[in-house]
Amino acid sequence: MTRRALALRHVHFETLGTFEQPLAEAGFALDYLDVGQHDLAAVDPTAPDLLVVLGGPIGVYETRAYPFLEQELALIKARLAAGAPLLGICLGSQLIAAALGGRVAPTGTKEIGFAPLALTEAGAKSPLRHLADLPVLHWHGDAFDVPPGAALLATTAIANQAFAIGPQVLGLQFHPEADTTNALEPWLIGHAAELAGAEVDPVALRADARLHGPRLATAGRAMFAEWVANTK
Repeated sequence: MTRRALALRHVHFETLGTFEQPLAEAGFALDYLDVGQHDLAAVDPTAPDLLVVLGGPIGVYETRAYPFLEQELALIKARLAAGAPLLGICLGSQLIAAALGGRVAPTGTKEIGFAPLALTEAGAKSPLRHLADLPVLHWHGDAFDVPPGAALLATTAIANQAFAIGPQVLGLQFHPEADTTNALEPWLIGHAAELAGAEVDPVALRADARLHGPRLATAGRAMFAEWVANTK
């Protein structure tokens, strides 16, 4: 029987990327819902078999400027209360952390580029072990404190990078889903002002993407496939 996955998308080019293949192989049909264009209050938080909250260039705390964030947080809280599978990437992980009572705030710097994760003991026993010692894509200026009841899985020198609550909830600050080999260019264009402000060279970032992209795609798909298989 085909299962349904729903991904909440904040900007059109930040999709499930390389994760779409293992999701289909696991028997899921994927739908995207573009946040800001749809009434999130009308979404049944328990209807999809898997809910994914994707990244975006806004902050969890910017509810005055982006009122839909309140609806999104309410949707995530209801999903968490139901104990149903939930994945958050970048902004999505921050929204999950905030919904659980965790603090989300600017780091004071931009972490943009490729760098390996430092896995915790719990992380080394989790699906994230597929990413051990592999440079992954980071692209954020905010970070989360580990929310109550969650296990920290990975860090970098700048920020917490991943947490989990049992097999059902996974928050990833970094971007293992990004198709950095074939589809990074829209990111470079869409975030051009941010790159310039952070003094990140898009030429160097593009070169790093070509270098690390193939291995990251393979490892990311393996990580995601294992996590999906472990959800209930």
